[in-house]
Amino acid sequence: METTKTFIYDGSFNGFLTAVFSGFEQRLGSVDIQKDRLVQNGLFSETEIIFTNVTTAKRVWNGIKSKSSNAIRNIYFSFLSGEEGLEPLLYQYIRKLMGSKQSMEKNFSDTAILKINQIAQKVNREKHRMEAFVRFQLTKDGIYFANIEPDYDVLPLISRHFKNRYADQEWIIYDLKRKYGLYYDLSGVEIITMDLSQELVNDIGKSHLLTDGEYDYQNLWNNYFNSTNIKSRINKKLHTQHVPKRYWKYLSEKKEAV
Repeated sequence: METTKTFIYDGSFNGFLTAVFSGFEQRLGSVDIQKDRLVQNGLFSETEIIFTNVTTAKRVWNGIKSKSSNAIRNIYFSFLSGEEGLEPLLYQYIRKLMGSKQSMEKNFSDTAILKINQIAQKVNREKHRMEAFVRFQLTKDGIYFANIEPDYDVLPLISRHFKNRYADQEWIIYDLKRKYGLYYDLSGVEIITMDLSQELVNDIGKSHLLTDGEYDYQNLWNNYFNSTNIKSRINKKLHTQHVPKRYWKYLSEKKEAV
């Protein structure tokens, strides 16, 4: 019985790229790469702990990027999907990319390439929806706050958009599902964790953590939204296609509908 190799890494993208480097260094055609918190040991597997090395990870990143900027995007986006058991498939994708003299990231007849491309597209759609549907609320601390619960871990992908768009104000975007957020302090963006109060959730009731002016602005916006919304012309099916119900919780104009 052939013994398979299992790499255990810390769950970070740099950790994954370090594991990929180890696989290439050991000339492994396939390898099972698992996050340390989700380890499932096979009956005939040899396990190796991979310690994250940023320098090594950067070498892998630059190597892939030199082959195809589109492929590195697909790899990173699909990694952020968090789909269980995706890492071995990504390893196969990277092996095929690096071993080919021609462009292969659009060879959709290959199962691994097609699957990674499909997952990356799903993450990209979620990224654009978060950029469109995030609504900030002004707290009494003078910080604009928004909470989100995306299907995928898109915070790293939307950071630049909001930094550029709201460069003149402090803001926090917090992922309730993954329990971390981004904080922009007018100079840079940093990752934060916090004990989040339920009073900051988008709700009909008022929170003492938000300014009165915030609610005045929300009322003004809701009145405008309602006044321009011609009920007789509403196409609910089309509206839901463009603004799926799972995003309504972020929208002040949808508070009463949630």
